Amino acid sequence: MSNANAARRLGAQDLEAFGAELDALHTRTMAQVGQVDADYIRKVVAWVRWTGLGGRALLMLGAIAGAFVPWVLFAAWPAGVLLLALAKILENMEVGHNVMHGQYDFMGDPQLDGRRYEWDIVATADNWRHSHNFRHHTYTNVRGMDDDIGYGLLRLFPEQRWRPFYLLQPLIAPVFALYFQWGVAIQELKLGRWFAGKMPKGKLVRDFAPVGRKMGRQLLKDYVLFPALAGPFFLPVLLGNLVANGIRNVWTYVVIFCGHFTADVEVFPKDCLRHETRGHWYLRQLRGSSNIAGGRLMHLLTGNLSHQIEHHFFPDVPAHRYGAMAVEVRDICARYGQPYNTGSLFKQFGEVMWRILRHAFPSRPRRAPAPVVGAPQEA
Repeated sequence: MSNANAARRLGAQDLEAFGAELDALHTRTMAQVGQVDADYIRKVVAWVRWTGLGGRALLMLGAIAGAFVPWVLFAAWPAGVLLLALAKILENMEVGHNVMHGQYDFMGDPQLDGRRYEWDIVATADNWRHSHNFRHHTYTNVRGMDDDIGYGLLRLFPEQRWRPFYLLQPLIAPVFALYFQWGVAIQELKLGRWFAGKMPKGKLVRDFAPVGRKMGRQLLKDYVLFPALAGPFFLPVLLGNLVANGIRNVWTYVVIFCGHFTADVEVFPKDCLRHETRGHWYLRQLRGSSNIAGGRLMHLLTGNLSHQIEHHFFPDVPAHRYGAMAVEVRDICARYGQPYNTGSLFKQFGEVMWRILRHAFPSRPRRAPAPVVGAPQEA
């Protein structure tokens, strides 16, 4: 039985109470935010700085020393790649993504200001703030509104119209994972509209200008400047940067896809937004998200997006608090008869891969489950 069919139908009063309990949890948690959270994020920023420096140093020194003592290269190069990949993962997931949600704006630190932060990825922070913070979090899994559904490249729900192109998606998906940062970078450009003749070339050129500049800076840093510091031994450093970026890309892809494309996650029609109450909004976030079970290291490496449900409920709360909040969120969902979608990384990503394979082929939209919420209330 799917989560949607297992969910209890909520009447108007229960729905209002469900939303009120979650709002109260948010209020209590935000009242506790302060020095502990500031100390935490500064510690993670320091980890990013030192792991990145250590990774780049090992790549460079290993390349130089390895020219004279080959075993040094074979020992130092993998360690350097892993440290650099770790730095990039932490910077993107636990720092960049969460800072740009404004989780640490209370600190008044210009380096951690969500409106000005720029992250270590080819995508611009301004585009991400619009496509992710606004569109994705406002219209989560709403067809025609949330561009994250398949990223325009994959068919992941039967409600998406099938085209022969999707037969290739079992092959496209691994390539997309390897180059994931580039997919994020061009998402806001709406290339599909341009190819369909619905966007003037001039608008595309204007929209691409900041993206192109950011891409150029990232390419220059990772594939020219740092390798050049190794002089004639630049090639191992260049390859190390390439592999570290690839590891970061694949990990980010896995985490994000496990958060929204497991077996029981649903998509919604646009008319669900009409007269949507706070309780309805929380239910849509719940039914459009899924968590990954794990320990402290898993949560850190995912930027606490392993608590995707809590993140979609409370995107402005410092993410390291989601684990504690999840205990109460799960209890609230159980008391109101709403399934809480969680599972191991292996289980959740297995379901994602099945979606990619299954919906590469024609399929009819699934029968809509019995409604689990009361009729929308008039505003």
